[in-house]
Amino acid sequence: MIALTIADVKKFMQQLLISNTFDDFLIQKASVTTYAHFHIDGLLHEDFFDSDKKESLQEREYLYWKEIKEYIYNFIKGKRTPLNFKFTFCLSPQQMSNFFKAESFSLDTSFIRNLIFNLYFDGKNLTCTTATSYKQFILDKSVDISWDIYTKNFFQKMQIAFIQVS
Repeated sequence: MIALTIADVKKFMQQLLISNTFDDFLIQKASVTTYAHFHIDGLLHEDFFDSDKKESLQEREYLYWKEIKEYIYNFIKGKRTPLNFKFTFCLSPQQMSNFFKAESFSLDTSFIRNLIFNLYFDGKNLTCTTATSYKQFILDKSVDISWDIYTKNFFQKMQIAFIQVS
């Protein structure tokens, strides 16, 4: 796990809310505090959808960021900065598969539930922390290390300036 402080919050927020930089990530939960506290659980409820739409959900548990960012944008937009927000993102099943193929891990990757990054804004500073969610405890931390490196490389590729704090 690492913690990264985002250097240019305004530029990052444009990438998060307006561009498609994060569109293919899944959003597990979102919490925004402005004039009220808004909490969104990104868990999909398959019973809501008809059978045709259920098939297109591609065996995923959560909403894609692109499916919810307009709502989040409406909570955040305005003249005043939010008091805080927290977003928990994870890789989609396809992204996870691509990540594992590219890294060629020696351990059984079926033990990995999710690769996560959290964004937390405290009213002034924006921090990203990484995490790995396991289905069971394992001692091997190679996935954690690779996920940390992947996240930093992704931010660099997207020209997101950051300072690593841990």
